[in-house]
Amino acid sequence: MGIEVRPADVFDDVAAVIGPKKPTSNVCFCLSYRLLSSKENVSLKEPARSARVRELCAEDPPPGVLAYDGDEPVGWAAVHPRADTSFAKNRRIPHVDELDVWSVWCFRVRPGHRKQGLVHHLLTGAVEFARERGAPAIEGYPVDNRGEKVDLTMAYVGTRAVFEAAGFEKAADTQSVLSGHPRVIMRLDLS
Repeated sequence: MGIEVRPADVFDDVAAVIGPKKPTSNVCFCLSYRLLSSKENVSLKEPARSARVRELCAEDPPPGVLAYDGDEPVGWAAVHPRADTSFAKNRRIPHVDELDVWSVWCFRVRPGHRKQGLVHHLLTGAVEFARERGAPAIEGYPVDNRGEKVDLTMAYVGTRAVFEAAGFEKAADTQSVLSGHPRVIMRLDLS
């Protein structure tokens, strides 16, 4: 498998991985943490939701990275400066310090491509994406599942083990819990 991770600047490719299957469906589209205002997130319905993601894909930096198998987009990771996300004010996930870190918070792998290590490729690609744009550090907020099975719908945040394999270290505990598993702050210094 020749996986390549690229910036998520092609809306149709982003939509193929995280968009709605039916044009009228409302899906997260990875906006729940990306938008600073939860009011905006809740109010955005299709087709306005897709239009907002299209706008984000045209911005510099785009809203994340995509994994490609050849020309086919097969995976997604949301990565952006924390200051431009809801993590800037999240009460359950504290700031370790005042460093202007980037956050990586969502992974999605298309059916038919799972269990092939794509999340590892996506995390490595997200780190490089942030590093190339001058991020001093990058952090994620995965579940600390201690090897236990994680419900697929809640696995989008990644696991502590995936972040450790990429060189991240635990920086702090959080007050956030997903599917019965505590989330932790994992950080990688990019300086």
